[in-house]
Amino acid sequence: MGKNKLKKFAEMATYPHVVQVGFDEVFNADHALKGRWKSDFFNNEHPVVLELGCGKGEYTVGLARRFPGKNFIGVDIKGSRMYSGATQSLKEGLKNVGFLRTRIEVVQSFFAPSEVDEIWLTFPDPQIKKASKRLTSTFFLKRYGSFLKPGGIVHLKTDSNFLYTYTRALLKENNITPLADESDLYASGYKDEITGIKTYYESKWLEHGIPIKYLKFRLQDTDRLKEPDIEIEPDSYRSAGRSVKPRHSANNKIL
Repeated sequence: MGKNKLKKFAEMATYPHVVQVGFDEVFNADHALKGRWKSDFFNNEHPVVLELGCGKGEYTVGLARRFPGKNFIGVDIKGSRMYSGATQSLKEGLKNVGFLRTRIEVVQSFFAPSEVDEIWLTFPDPQIKKASKRLTSTFFLKRYGSFLKPGGIVHLKTDSNFLYTYTRALLKENNITPLADESDLYASGYKDEITGIKTYYESKWLEHGIPIKYLKFRLQDTDRLKEPDIEIEPDSYRSAGRSVKPRHSANNKIL
């Protein structure tokens, strides 16, 4: 591990709004903050909103700036990325922002039933080869359902047509009508928090002419969720998360 990463980890360990937890600490065990984020962490009764797979935390911080009456928590395992948003929010003195460094597979160990009002999934890895790793799969949606309030909202922003198509099929399979369904978000007329905040990689996809897709839906009856039986064409370029950029051929076509 590079010295710069170690320095970031050491610095974040001193941040009062960052919680870093090892997998072994919460595997089949609850964290001390479960059910107590409002009272013990934010010291208010405002709604709690999660950004899962927050990366650098741009969206978490951007939402917190716009909505001071809500509490926002960015969740990711990559501390070196999270450092950016954690440091910026600390410098700005934002009191409605927190960051949780852990694996999303164990996120249910941190939040009690109905403790969370909304979830944002911003440009997650589409995980083309394994459905259970997709952040909109039944594997994860059932976890979200354990702590999202009844009828709580899930937002998905993605550049991946594969993940967008898969998620739409999953919603249809389970008779969930999207509150919003946009195959080209920036041509849709949406404003404010939906289009007003762009992550670094979102801007990159837009520069390459890749339309951003957006789905918004209420999560309910998660115990009964079923996976769709569908074959989907893989993305024609690499969309493996924030660390991978599009590949181009000699004639500048995206591969």
